[in-house]
Amino acid sequence: MKLINSLKVWRAKLNITQAELAEAVSLSRQTINSIEKGVFCPSIVSALKLAAFFQTTVEELFTLVEEQ
Repeated sequence: MKLINSLKVWRAKLNITQAELAEAVSLSRQTINSIEKGVFCPSIVSALKLAAFFQTTVEELFTLVEEQ
């Protein structure tokens, strides 16, 4: 299974940069970038922080899909 995310879409809705999001949730900009690219799978704590920041659920930000 593969984890996909919509962080970039949610950032665009608020018109914020990766750096601004990273600072708000105490992660590095590189980590945000890696999550958005699907290179890095965030910890549960990080996923919850991101969901809280966007005032949504983890399921709205991250989705598990079958790899083909």
